[in-house]
Amino acid sequence: MLKIDAAELPPPLAVGSSSELAVGQAVLAIGNPFGLDYTLTAGVVSAVGREVRGAGGRPIKGCVQTDAAINPGNSGGPLLDSRGRLVGVNTAIYSPLAAQGLGGNIGIGFAIPVDTVRRVVGQLITHGRVVRPTLGVEVAEDAITRRVAQSLSRSLDGALVVEVLVNGPAEAAGLRPTERGRTGELLLGDLIVSVDGAPVRQVEDLLSAVEVRQVGEAVTLRVLRGCDPQREETLKVRLGSAR
Repeated sequence: MLKIDAAELPPPLAVGSSSELAVGQAVLAIGNPFGLDYTLTAGVVSAVGREVRGAGGRPIKGCVQTDAAINPGNSGGPLLDSRGRLVGVNTAIYSPLAAQGLGGNIGIGFAIPVDTVRRVVGQLITHGRVVRPTLGVEVAEDAITRRVAQSLSRSLDGALVVEVLVNGPAEAAGLRPTERGRTGELLLGDLIVSVDGAPVRQVEDLLSAVEVRQVGEAVTLRVLRGCDPQREETLKVRLGSAR
């Protein structure tokens, strides 16, 4: 975030809503591709709700796909609708030849939706950081859950709770962690299989379902006690703030 103190500044861009975008709608991208500053390209919204893998490996959900030419140097620039309103921030392109150093626009570019940008920017201004909601649990990596499933000779589709944080939302709601028994045997904890009705088949499903919600919002979890399909329960958890 940059704060600019100046006597005269141009008016800020009007902000639109990415949730109202429709496939086929005209959009404009502004940036400095390959160092060519003040470049404008035009296209349409090719798709909405795309998932793009971010630089850290985590997917960015809900991205806007466009065929407006986006190249290296466009990242961080605005994606505008035909009325000049900000509807996204250009962030990536699909370039199958990038590994050979031949990356460039092939008509598939992506922008972070402005609804996400507004939420994140508002948190940065208010708190100085992104306030991420949390259940207050640690879950096993998918590879570990698969190994546990193999040892049980059955599938475990969900997120296996391995730790419940003290005084956290999950503890208050009664979620149970995986533990070791007195003789060292593994006592499986809760397996989270859905959040507000959305299936959780892997850890990423759980993380994605939680991070789009607000701190203090209540979510309904469907869990299998001890990973036992015969012991299904529904719990309501009020999300806390991740530190």
